[in-house]
Amino acid sequence: MSSQPITVDVTTEYLRQQSKPDEDRFAFAYHITIHNQSQVAAKLMSRHWVITDGNEAQQEVRGAGVIGEQPTISPGQSYQYSSGVILDTPIGTMHGSYTMLGDDGNEFDAPIKPFLLAIPHAVN
Repeated sequence: MSSQPITVDVTTEYLRQQSKPDEDRFAFAYHITIHNQSQVAAKLMSRHWVITDGNEAQQEVRGAGVIGEQPTISPGQSYQYSSGVILDTPIGTMHGSYTMLGDDGNEFDAPIKPFLLAIPHAVN
């Protein structure tokens, strides 16, 4: 296997229609692409997210799979999904990991680097 068998790319967007800034409700979508760069198929077993808002309040989310699925990603293939999060502040971050199970029986974590959630023009 390569040194990083699973890589994760993230893009985010602010959901203006679902947000209520006057009520400290800021909605964001995040779009995930998981790439399997190994020689072995891997099943996404669970997720772990650490969500931090602009006040440094943290919440952790753990659960089986993603969006109700536990996809198996073949070598050289990718899996995409979108989800969302509500913050109390107009800016925040997320990071975490996916627990993966390779077809070879090897369980490992695929890290998700920190990414920014911010309303437009909040960060220069």
